Amino acid sequence: MKPLTSPPGLANLGPLAQLKAGRLPERLLRLGVGLWLYGLAIALMIEGAVGASPWDVFHLGVSQHVPLSFGMVMVVTAVAVLLAWVPLRQMPGLGTVANTLLLGPFADLNLALLGTPEGLPLRCAYLLAGVVLCALATAMYIGAQLGPGPRDGLMTGLARRTGWSIRSIRTLIEVTVLVIGMLLGGVAGVGTVLFAFGVGPLTQFFLRYLVVPLEAPKAVALGEETP
Repeated sequence: MKPLTSPPGLANLGPLAQLKAGRLPERLLRLGVGLWLYGLAIALMIEGAVGASPWDVFHLGVSQHVPLSFGMVMVVTAVAVLLAWVPLRQMPGLGTVANTLLLGPFADLNLALLGTPEGLPLRCAYLLAGVVLCALATAMYIGAQLGPGPRDGLMTGLARRTGWSIRSIRTLIEVTVLVIGMLLGGVAGVGTVLFAFGVGPLTQFFLRYLVVPLEAPKAVALGEETP
C-alpha cells in the first residue's frame, strides 16, 4: 500500500501553484462547464424521481428540517465538509471555492428549468443521463486541477492518504451519506443504488481522459542544472 500516492495524473498543489501550472484558460473553462453539468445532473436525477444520488438524498433530508432551498443546503453542507479536509492535508483552490458557492445555485436553476417527465421510461432516461453526466462533470472539474469541490476533495484526499482507488473511496462515501440522509427523512430509490455503485467506476474511467497535464516548475525540475 502507498498511502501518499495521488490518483493518477492528479497533483496536490497549493492555490497559487494551481494557478501557475499552465493552460489556465482551458482549465477555467473545464471547471465552469463541469460545475454547470453537475448541477444539470443533479436536477435530472431529482426530476426523474426514481431515486436521487446519495448526497442529494442527504440534502433533501436536511432540507426538511431547515428553512433553506435545496441548493442552499448544498452550499452549507459543502462548507461543513471542508472542515474534514484539515486532517487530510487536502489543498483547496479556486475550484474548491467555485464548487462551494456555485454548485447549489446551479442545481436550483436547473431544477427550475427542467420539467418533471411523464412515464417511467423517460424518468429512467433522466436517471441514467444524470448518473453518466455526474461522473463526466466530476472528472471534468477535478481534472482541471484547480482544486476539487469539498465532497470530491474528501474523496481524492482519502484516496491519496489510504492508497485506495477513487472508485472504492467514492462508493464508501456515497453509501455513508445515503444512510444518514435516509435517517433524516430523505427518500431513496432504485436510482440511488445505481448511482452509489455506478458513479465511482464511471468517474475513474472519465478521469483517464480528462485530467489536464500540468507544467512542471522549471526551477525544480529533477536532473536539471541551474545556470
